[in-house]
Amino acid sequence: MKRALFLLATAIVFATMALAVTFRALSGGGDSAGDRSDRQTRVAAHTVQSKTFADVVEALGTAGANESVTITAKVSDVITRLGFDSGEQVEEGQLLVELADAEEAAELTEARATLRETSRDVARIQDLTDRGVAPTSRLDEAAAANERARARVNAIEARVADRIIRAPFSGAIGLRNVSVGELVRPGDVIAQLDDTSVIKLDFALPERFLAVIESGLKVMALSPAFPDAVFEGVVDQVDTRINPATRTVTVRALIDNAVGYLRPGMLMTVEMRRDERDNPAVPGSALVRFGEQTYVYNLEIDEHGTIAMRRDVVLGRRMDGMVEVTDGLNLGERIVSEGVHRVRPGALVSVISESEKSSNGDVVVEGALR
Repeated sequence: MKRALFLLATAIVFATMALAVTFRALSGGGDSAGDRSDRQTRVAAHTVQSKTFADVVEALGTAGANESVTITAKVSDVITRLGFDSGEQVEEGQLLVELADAEEAAELTEARATLRETSRDVARIQDLTDRGVAPTSRLDEAAAANERARARVNAIEARVADRIIRAPFSGAIGLRNVSVGELVRPGDVIAQLDDTSVIKLDFALPERFLAVIESGLKVMALSPAFPDAVFEGVVDQVDTRINPATRTVTVRALIDNAVGYLRPGMLMTVEMRRDERDNPAVPGSALVRFGEQTYVYNLEIDEHGTIAMRRDVVLGRRMDGMVEVTDGLNLGERIVSEGVHRVRPGALVSVISESEKSSNGDVVVEGALR
């Protein structure tokens, strides 16, 4: 008896609930505008804008000077004069170091006197030979003596020149390692001279990238010393050989260094860009993936309000939260950027916030070739 009474009570409760639902549906006669608004899904919208995308190869490189030379002496002697100091800018041909040359100067004076004497002998004997007084053999001997004297003068002048060191090109002198009065020998480092007007940036890439590397490709380099600066350059040369141990090829890029920020030996991060293009970009939060399909919700307006419609898209590169769309969207269209997990195709939505970022000067890149 108790079980029958329980079942009867349960049936009465369900019947009452069913009647209440039916009565509400019949008495409402339709949803009000406020009811429809309450049922609308709240979302954030984004207006599709164009951005510049590119494929990027990243590597670590070492900066080198455009021209670099170690200043050293050719002979052993004492420094009598220094024409530079540490860190100075010098011009091509400027005197840097002068060594003692007293002995060579004396020998040069003697050799020049001998040359003048032999020259006079040649002129005198030439006159006698022309008059038939002296034989031609004597003229030949005088001419040979004159040539020997001239050669000795040239040799001594070369030795004197070896004691004067001049800048082979314009550039910046590094730290000075010598002083006036110091004895220097061949191979002793006096200073380092670098031409840093252009920086040669060498970096290694795996050999599989040979097909995409070519002269003229843009390069962007970053340095920890200047975190807010981007240094632009171009690929100049690709090495003719592959390193058999690492299977990498060395690439050299040229970077203009007129401002003088970069110095030889700096470690830099290199980004080499190719295939730059402008395509629509959407936030990563706007994408919905189902199996192998990817789509977004495109916002359309009709007499009932704003409707979210499914739109299949084809994606490209991704970077910094933005994704390249190669097919499926047009510039200026509005899509759901946040709240996509609550949206269904054809559902009414309420846009509570909207973003429309300008892409002027923005570059979104993807390390697709890493």
